[in-house]
Amino acid sequence: MPLTAVAIRHVAFEDLGHLDAPLRAAGYAIRYVEAAAGGVAALDPLAPDLLVVLGGTMGVYETPEHPFLADELALLRARLAAGRPTLGLCLGAQLIAAALGARVYPGPAKEIGYAPVTLTAEGAASPLAALPAGQSVLHWHGDTFDLPAGATLLASTDLYRRQAFAVGRHALALQFHLEADRIERWLEGHAAELRAERIDPAALARDAARHDAALRDAAEAVLTRWLSASA
Repeated sequence: MPLTAVAIRHVAFEDLGHLDAPLRAAGYAIRYVEAAAGGVAALDPLAPDLLVVLGGTMGVYETPEHPFLADELALLRARLAAGRPTLGLCLGAQLIAAALGARVYPGPAKEIGYAPVTLTAEGAASPLAALPAGQSVLHWHGDTFDLPAGATLLASTDLYRRQAFAVGRHALALQFHLEADRIERWLEGHAAELRAERIDPAALARDAARHDAALRDAAEAVLTRWLSASA
C-alpha cells in the first residue's frame, strides 16, 4: 500500500515542483487539496503520512480575506501536536510558525531572487546539510515570523534571520523555495509584484536557468534526508 502525501495548494503555479519526483520515488501517492476551494476543513489532520503546505500570495494574518487559513491553522495545530510529518514552504512555513503560537508579520523588505542561505550549527547537522555550500535557492516572500517555542533555527540570510526551522524530527519549515521549477509560471503569476518591486523578470529567468539543475538535485537530497529522519 503506497504512502500518502497531501499537498495543500494556494495558487496553481506553486506546486510540489522539484519535490514531486523524489516523493513518488520514495513511494508516496500525491494528492493536492486546493485551499481556496474549501477542501482543507474536510481533511483528517492525522491521516496522511506526509502533509506539505505550499506557498501562496496571502499573509497568515489575512484570515478575514482568506478564511481557509483558519482551517489550515487548526489542521496544523492538531497534526503538529501529534508529531506527524509536516513540511511547510514559504507561506506553509509561516503557517506552521503561527500554528505553534509564533507571530507572523511583514518583513523589512521583499526578498525576491536566487541567493544562498547560511546554515546555523544546528542546520549543518540537519537535512539541510545536503545543500551544497553556496547553493542558491529561490526567495520570494515579504513576511517573516518569530521562532516558535521549542523550534530549532536552521538557516538565515542577512535580510531574514529566520529562513528555516525544525520542530523535533517531524516538522520542517522553509521560508525559501527548494521546490520551485518552471519559473516562467511564477514570473507570469507574480508579474504585478515584480513590476511593483522593479525586478527584471528576464534576469530572474536567467538566474533560474543557471541554478535549476543544481536546485533540483539539492531539493531531492534535502527531502530524502528529511523523510528518512522523520519516518
